[in-house]
Amino acid sequence: MTEHDANSLLDVSGALPQAQPPWRARDALRITAVRAIVTAPEGLPLVVVRVDTSDDGLYGLGCATFTQRYAAVVAALEEHVAPLVLGRHPADIEDITRLVHYSSYWRNGPVLNNALSGVDQALWDIAGKRAGMPVYELLGGRSRSAVEVYSHAAGAAIEETLAQAEELISKGYRNVRLQVGGPGLGTYGAPGTRGGYPRSPHPDGWDVEQYLRDVPRLFEAARERLGDGVNLMHDVHSRLTPKQAVVLARALEPYHLSFLEDVIAPELYDRLPEVRAASPVPIAVGEQIGSVTDAARLIRDGGIDLVRLHTSSVGGLTPTRKLVALAELIGVRTAFHSPGDISPVGVAANLAVDVSTPAFGFQESHTYNDATHEVFPGTPVVRDGYLTVSPDPGWGVDLDEKAAARFPPTKFLHERWSAQVRRPDGSLEAP
Repeated sequence: MTEHDANSLLDVSGALPQAQPPWRARDALRITAVRAIVTAPEGLPLVVVRVDTSDDGLYGLGCATFTQRYAAVVAALEEHVAPLVLGRHPADIEDITRLVHYSSYWRNGPVLNNALSGVDQALWDIAGKRAGMPVYELLGGRSRSAVEVYSHAAGAAIEETLAQAEELISKGYRNVRLQVGGPGLGTYGAPGTRGGYPRSPHPDGWDVEQYLRDVPRLFEAARERLGDGVNLMHDVHSRLTPKQAVVLARALEPYHLSFLEDVIAPELYDRLPEVRAASPVPIAVGEQIGSVTDAARLIRDGGIDLVRLHTSSVGGLTPTRKLVALAELIGVRTAFHSPGDISPVGVAANLAVDVSTPAFGFQESHTYNDATHEVFPGTPVVRDGYLTVSPDPGWGVDLDEKAAARFPPTKFLHERWSAQVRRPDGSLEAP
């Protein structure tokens, strides 16, 4: 396209006019507004996109939550994505998502893909509402009655972690991820101890050798106390070298983990096939992927047993359903990322895929506080270790914007923590 051709698409104010549909739609329904709502009822910023239509009262919601850079997602959506979508028919989901994806020229990444996801998921919500059907029925209907989930037990010491695990088991959970703290403040998923290395340059540091000793002790105690009737998992959080990952996996073999999560950093994912080949424990990876092609390579190249997509970071439901179809054909199962920094709208999108695919493996869960339920009516609730899908059209989750406004976001929460995640010698560690 020449500069003259590009300029011809702009109006006199320099703004892009409402997008002209590339074909004649069968009715007059059009997208009239696209905007982001940011709210933090639990302290973590959640980004939800609302897409309105020319049919009064017909709108859709989509999750665009990239907690650590939420302001960048909002800017990308409102300044760049929304003008491409206004005036389009909301049924053209495939074309709209491809247009948004291609339009930036430099594609992918969690900022652009979360902005895309917000629109994509909102369009699927609209599609369900127009059809009078929940989204999972648009995907082919149920493959299971409900979705079994796992939750997290974590403590400063092994005893505290196991007590939390027993509490979860008493509530019906059969799948529990275990994390334990240790010396220093850089521990992940469990509280650390200040001044753990008092004679080191960085007394609050995190030591990988200590970690490699502590984790097998945790699972030895867990199996002795909890027995074999519960599925156990652990999250490394990308902090090991490939060789260290294999050492840990082999040390955990006697305790029959259901999976070991994020064993190495994303920069080293080309080494995952050799790690998986040497590991007696299933490997689950994928929440830090910000590209559909990178996710496809994880599935295709034999590096993982379970794909842990953060579905909004790959662009929403449209690419996720394609990746899950690939996983099914290759024998990889799903274990979608879904902690407190996924909005309830995103949870509903995860569940629509979980309940409809034969490739389902596990689903992470989070128990939302009362404020979140007020902001998001219809928030899914875990009962006896299961989540059930809503029978309502679309996602079955709504957003109360007045309630959302009472919980404004705070910047730099993750940055403040990640800046102190260092080794005892002071060197930075993956957060």
